Amino acid sequence: MSLNWKEIDRILEELDLPGAQIQAAVQSTFDVIGLRVHKKGRTRQLLVALTPGACRMHETFKAFPKSEKPLRFAQFLNSRVVNGWVQEAVQLGDNRIVRIVVKRGENTFRLYVRLWSNAANFIVTDEAGQVLDAMRRLPKKGEVTGGSYTPEREEAKSGPAREYEVRRLELPEGMDFAASAPFNAAIDHFYAENGNALSLQALREQAEKEASARSTRLHAALEKLRAKEKDFADADRFREYGDIILANLARIGLGDEWLEADDFFAGPGCTIRIKLDRQQNPAAQAELYYRQYGKAKTGLAQIRREIADGEQELADIKERLELLLAEENPLVLAKLMRGGGTRKGQPALSAKESKKRPGLSFKCGDWLIIVGRDADENDALLRRHVKGGDLWMHARDFPGSYVFVKQRPGKSFPLETLLDAGNLAIFYSKGRNNAEGDLFYTQVKYLRRAKSGPKGLVIPTQEKNLRVKLDEERLRKLENCRIRV
Repeated sequence: MSLNWKEIDRILEELDLPGAQIQAAVQSTFDVIGLRVHKKGRTRQLLVALTPGACRMHETFKAFPKSEKPLRFAQFLNSRVVNGWVQEAVQLGDNRIVRIVVKRGENTFRLYVRLWSNAANFIVTDEAGQVLDAMRRLPKKGEVTGGSYTPEREEAKSGPAREYEVRRLELPEGMDFAASAPFNAAIDHFYAENGNALSLQALREQAEKEASARSTRLHAALEKLRAKEKDFADADRFREYGDIILANLARIGLGDEWLEADDFFAGPGCTIRIKLDRQQNPAAQAELYYRQYGKAKTGLAQIRREIADGEQELADIKERLELLLAEENPLVLAKLMRGGGTRKGQPALSAKESKKRPGLSFKCGDWLIIVGRDADENDALLRRHVKGGDLWMHARDFPGSYVFVKQRPGKSFPLETLLDAGNLAIFYSKGRNNAEGDLFYTQVKYLRRAKSGPKGLVIPTQEKNLRVKLDEERLRKLENCRIRV
């Protein structure tokens, strides 16, 4: 439920923003931002949420979480608007668009907060109406840098004001600190409890639903793995078949389909019937079973590792859910659910997320490159530390590292980053001595695990090719960018 125009006027009246200084902009997620304003010895936190079903603007009395990494729109506001002084804060008629005029030095900015539930936005323009940036970039509407936004023209065309009433909302007990802004405090409390997408109840239900779905998928996968484990548990029998065949080579003729012989592993007087390949000679028959034995033993160890990983992940999901359900601040809970880190003073979201990332990590500008140096690290990175949109790179025809480049929303992988990753892929492979090599790369979502293959082995699809020569200067720069823990 969105604010109506009368409620917005009441909120602005209580805030009394003209004359206040904007001291900071903090963005916890892509659609929630907080402005810290100071006036007459008092500092307030102004919340702007563009979330559908919880679209609003008001003072918040809850701790506002920071993002683990700076988000674009907050960076823009901090560089252009912060430290400016509010000249005006009004609603444009009954259009549910708030205009905040801020002056910083010689520059004047107009901050428009459009509180339409399914088309909300926070847009900054200059005095002429040219868009400098927007929290949600919408090119088709011109709400993008260089576009034009002048909602005052629509206000002039609007008809009679629509009739609404200000909701009567109760303040929770113990909120005496909100005496100077009772309606803002009541709105803050109401949306925390009932604000759809950003309410505690809805967020907790979403957390439980997501945890249940992940647990169900994991349980199904574990059932299949345990069935395979049971099949592979008889691996020793394949070796025994090979030994029995070798002990009876003289009795096997080319083209025989079965061997009936004494089973000296089962005890005196026991016999066994072993399937043979008609096209293989007797010695090769035994070798076939020995190979099956080797594959089964390798596969059994791998399956048991996967079962252990799956059981650990189930425990992690339970631990994470308990942490999320214990959180009382809906803004912090929304941030945690979107992968925005952990709350200060609390344990990590899960045991899995708190584990140290294996391999080597390099921060090259805004891009994170991760290198797995062996099969164990490659496998661990694939399982726990990369996602479908991340880039995977590997040296062609040489065993060695998997190199991953973490994706950035809305950004394509630049050539320089590909060359950085390519140099690392060649350097940490058996092809290092050649000083050059061919690579193939694709997104992680296009990788398929090889059935019964060695640990970490994947089969790529939709891969592209890249040839790289080792660049000593580039490698030195990469070493300086390495993240050391």
